[in-house]
Amino acid sequence: MQKDFDSWNKIKKTIDINNNDSAPFYNEREVWWCSLGLNIGFEQDGKGKDYARPILVIKGFSKQVLLCLPLTTKQKEGKYYSNVDLKDGIQRKVILSQIRLIDSKRLQEKISTLDEIQFKEIKQKIIRLLE
Repeated sequence: MQKDFDSWNKIKKTIDINNNDSAPFYNEREVWWCSLGLNIGFEQDGKGKDYARPILVIKGFSKQVLLCLPLTTKQKEGKYYSNVDLKDGIQRKVILSQIRLIDSKRLQEKISTLDEIQFKEIKQKIIRLLE
């Protein structure tokens, strides 16, 4: 499949210019719609006109920089996936192998906050994955 990187680049420029002073405030455990973009190879892409997908905030390093995991509704199994329940009846997984650092300018809209028990389990799975 041919990817249209040029259209993503136009959106990426707009995100960078329009959000210079107004990046949203976020917290760990929150799930946000995020403009992840159109990426290389098997890196997780966003979808739709804004190339967005839900992400889970794992760790904030500053107002502008955070570590996150993308979410998917595809029901895959294995050590690279973990269930996420947002209490809305939709089955989701975080993709542990796609952990990445992003700028908070990419954040669009807060969806939910994960309960502490689920969040702790996901963090433990990340640590085990890196051992």
